[in-house]
Amino acid sequence: MFGRERIEYKTPDQVRVMRRAGLVVADALAAVREHVAPGVTTAELDAVAAAVIADAGATPSFLGYHGYPATLCVSVNDEVVHGIPGARVLEPGDVVSVDCGAVVDGWHGDSAITVVLDGGEQADADLAETTRKAMWAGIAALASAERLGAVGEAVEDVVDAAVEAGLNDGRRYGVVEEYVGHGIGTAMHQPPDVLNYRARDRGPRVKPGLCVAIEPMVVRGQRFTQVLDDDWTVVTVDGSRASHWEHSVAVLDDGIWVLTAHDGGAAELGALGVEVAPLA
Repeated sequence: MFGRERIEYKTPDQVRVMRRAGLVVADALAAVREHVAPGVTTAELDAVAAAVIADAGATPSFLGYHGYPATLCVSVNDEVVHGIPGARVLEPGDVVSVDCGAVVDGWHGDSAITVVLDGGEQADADLAETTRKAMWAGIAALASAERLGAVGEAVEDVVDAAVEAGLNDGRRYGVVEEYVGHGIGTAMHQPPDVLNYRARDRGPRVKPGLCVAIEPMVVRGQRFTQVLDDDWTVVTVDGSRASHWEHSVAVLDDGIWVLTAHDGGAAELGALGVEVAPLA
């Protein structure tokens, strides 16, 4: 039978467990953010996240995933995603995207942030902030969406508006298309895909129990990417710098809940006119 891949809809109790996993991820990223600085290696950041996850009694989602060798993905400058932590020493002005996942009782949480180190270009800070705002706009759109494609439309609108406002010297940002958001639950990656751009297919209907990771990746140049010889690290073809932000979000009967944000997304979504709907 032809059709969409089967989506795993969650019960309220399952969402509660995913919230626990999401908070572990939020704690790990908060700890990593405190340690991101010039002179620190990406392997040291990986060790920080690994310790937080272990202390919580959780396990990393990424470690061992198709052979991936680390707890975090740490992608620097022109690296878009899946950068492997190692001996690389961070330098002033670096754009550092950190992606983290954790598992609690078989349920996953997944989130990413971008940090621009002091001494960098304003254009890089603008890129990171534009991507962050685009993510939150996509999350806000999910709250009232009939179909999942509304997320990508909202992301693309924010990115386009930033350029129209004069950011990036008026040059079009690239929204990466090869890597998109995804369903999340008993597996880190599962249906449905969550696009970060407009598409003719507006995606599946949004209904309670849907849990997705919304994760725009935006670059200062053209959107095209390639994978390095390590078979993991994705870089921009033109060498332009990249930003990656992500949150895992649950659709509930009364609204949405950002599982990987400490406040459930209340502050950011409240500013966009959306109230979160946490489970008791």
